[in-house]
Amino acid sequence: MADLHDDIPRTTEVGEDDGLPDAPSRLPPDVPTGDVPTGDVPTGDVPTRDVSTGDLPSGDVSAGDLPSGDVSTGDLPSGDVSAGGLLERAHALLAGHPVADGYSGLPWALRHLPGHDLQLGEAAIDTDLPRMRAGHVGALFWSLHLPEGPAGERPVAATLEQLDLARSVVEAHPEGLRLVRTAGQVIDARNRGHVAVLLGPAHGAALDGSLAVLRVLHALGVRVLTLTGTAWAGDSGLTRFGEEVVRELNRLGVLADVTGAGPATVRRTLALSKAPVLCTRSAARALRPHPANLPDDLLAALGGAKGLCMVPLTAEQTGPAVPDVADHLDHIRDVAGPECVGLSGTYDSGVVHPRELADASRYPHLIAELLRRGWSETELSLLTWGNVQRVLRGADFTARATQHRREAPTPRITDLDAL
Repeated sequence: MADLHDDIPRTTEVGEDDGLPDAPSRLPPDVPTGDVPTGDVPTGDVPTRDVSTGDLPSGDVSAGDLPSGDVSTGDLPSGDVSAGGLLERAHALLAGHPVADGYSGLPWALRHLPGHDLQLGEAAIDTDLPRMRAGHVGALFWSLHLPEGPAGERPVAATLEQLDLARSVVEAHPEGLRLVRTAGQVIDARNRGHVAVLLGPAHGAALDGSLAVLRVLHALGVRVLTLTGTAWAGDSGLTRFGEEVVRELNRLGVLADVTGAGPATVRRTLALSKAPVLCTRSAARALRPHPANLPDDLLAALGGAKGLCMVPLTAEQTGPAVPDVADHLDHIRDVAGPECVGLSGTYDSGVVHPRELADASRYPHLIAELLRRGWSETELSLLTWGNVQRVLRGADFTARATQHRREAPTPRITDLDAL
């Protein structure tokens, strides 16, 4: 990243039915088991339907109910390394540093339901307000990616339809959701007891080769754009129009997502962008050779540019169990640095999830495994919350700085790239 001062179907987890497993017996196999201490933090099943906010166990602490300050190490229970003790510590940490989930397919999944009430809970989806509160989700990015089939052949209209649906869902749940754009608004939503909803990633095809369309999408609230799968961000790198897209993303404060992009596109985007660059659904290719996963050299480059790799909780990309996901998080932290790793639930996107991570309520089980492995509170607070806040602030700062120097460009792809 250049110097700023220089210039859907219902999914199930692997081997599980749709029910939620009991804790602590369903923690990763290599976590030592023991008696679960009684306390304010629930460790049993999380209700999946017809549960209002008030019906959640009294000890469950949602991110929005907490003060805005961080929780110090001294606030965490210590000394208990049993499964229940680790889970209690995980809940305590997430109470102060909730999850900012980098990818949710909820808007598209809701299209297939005749009706929905996220406040009470919906068994047919992975993400509702009871589950998010149980999992300490404080913010999430709602994907506007295009589906396969006829809708994908009309990318602008399909993206606008998903934007309209996302706004309608938020408006229908004012007691639990709040549509936000900036890092400051994310914090404010959390302090008011709401889950912050950020729109994006949207697919680059939605631009229809026009920077004007990009500006309209930004005006409607889009905060992340995926470059992959377009004529201007291919295997050979960014075209001239593609470079103009990245510059305009910086000017607007929209984050570039290079998930699944070829090495040339990733490297050129990192070199060109003045704002942090995201991979919203990438794990470590050294551990699992999935095409969307990043090799170590690109992970190191992303870390050097202060970007963010958000690890998806999918069996295909990270493996079938919690320890497999933790292995990817360990690896990326070691290669790219603790400031370069985040989480992407990828819930309600039609993928199969690892055991113990069937829906948005299960984040404490992953954090318990990382605590068992010796992750510090600082590293975990960056993983769950701090790194997303940093990239959002970076995008906002870049936009303010760039708008003083750069006017809105007007070219279409045909103006810059040869047909």
